[in-house]
Amino acid sequence: MAYTHESKKPTAAQREAQKAFREADGKVAMSEYERAQKAFHANRERLKTERLARESAATRKVAHKQKP
Repeated sequence: MAYTHESKKPTAAQREAQKAFREADGKVAMSEYERAQKAFHANRERLKTERLARESAATRKVAHKQKP
């Protein structure tokens, strides 16, 4: 018994539907990516601010101890 597989070509309506779904999926993926990037940058800025505050406090403490 010979195996034959014939692929069916999508109709114009099916191609249009696939195109619409691909575009919608792309928009969802991009919005998720943008949301993740905004959260990442916001967190990085928060941590940077905290680090700079700690470093500034440590510098002031050292300078205060060194003053005669």
